[in-house]
Amino acid sequence: MTEKKYKLDFELVPDGCWHFNLRSLLPPSDWDKVRRDAYARAKGRCMMCGRAGVRLEAHERWAYDEESGTQILTDVVAVCARCHAVIHIGRTQLAGDEERAADWFMQVNGCSYADYRAALGRANEAHARRNRVSEWKLDVSWLAARFGREKGER
Repeated sequence: MTEKKYKLDFELVPDGCWHFNLRSLLPPSDWDKVRRDAYARAKGRCMMCGRAGVRLEAHERWAYDEESGTQILTDVVAVCARCHAVIHIGRTQLAGDEERAADWFMQVNGCSYADYRAALGRANEAHARRNRVSEWKLDVSWLAARFGREKGER
């Protein structure tokens, strides 16, 4: 069976990577440059759902190399608050707003509640597997490619 790919999907960060984000790692002026670049590329639209005229938030996209234990920055995108709530569904669930996020996931992706639950199950499985990595290294070499910075590792 082929796994469905969604335009808007969950990005569950391994527990060991919480509290390590670009905003906290970069000087404020550098973070402003990164987020403003994402906003400029978005041209006033959420990069997930395409809505225009909404307040945009900067969201870091990460890939995880489980063999090497490396969390790899792949992009910073501009998203609306509704899409950001779906992306960070764990936080959204803790805030008691999962139903609204589920509705938005289904609307943006044109899918059913069963599809939502299946995607959430896959995301939770990946999260549990990634949590077995004892310590993650941080690779922000994307910054060098985008902004001419040196490769960063934690």
